[in-house]
Amino acid sequence: MKNDFVSSGRCVSDMKAHLVLTTKYRRKVLTGSMITRLEDILVDLCGKWNCKLIEFNGEDNHVHLLFQYFPQMELSKFIGNIKSVSSRRLREEFTDEIDKIYWKDVFWNESYFIASCGGVTVSVLKNYIENQDTPS
Repeated sequence: MKNDFVSSGRCVSDMKAHLVLTTKYRRKVLTGSMITRLEDILVDLCGKWNCKLIEFNGEDNHVHLLFQYFPQMELSKFIGNIKSVSSRRLREEFTDEIDKIYWKDVFWNESYFIASCGGVTVSVLKNYIENQDTPS
């Protein structure tokens, strides 16, 4: 991953996160066309939240997002928005396929996985900080 520093106001950052969303009960509901449509939805949502979708893909019961964001972003609100908007749009556009799997108005699992990620490992960064030229 190359460094893609972004600037906002008095802050320069390079914050990236890996988000995994699973379908409710890990049901195998996602199709290739749903994943393709979901990517478009996520690109649009990221634009509205002033962040950038770097990579996206998934399987029949989960998806992975890699995105870059500003420090002031409230990640839990962003993730909630992703889940509610994408669920609503997929249910509207793929009603027949989803209704075969879910009889209730559900789509995503309530929980999620998120991890920060960067261009260097923690050990490299730790070593860099430890070796600063501290004034005497």
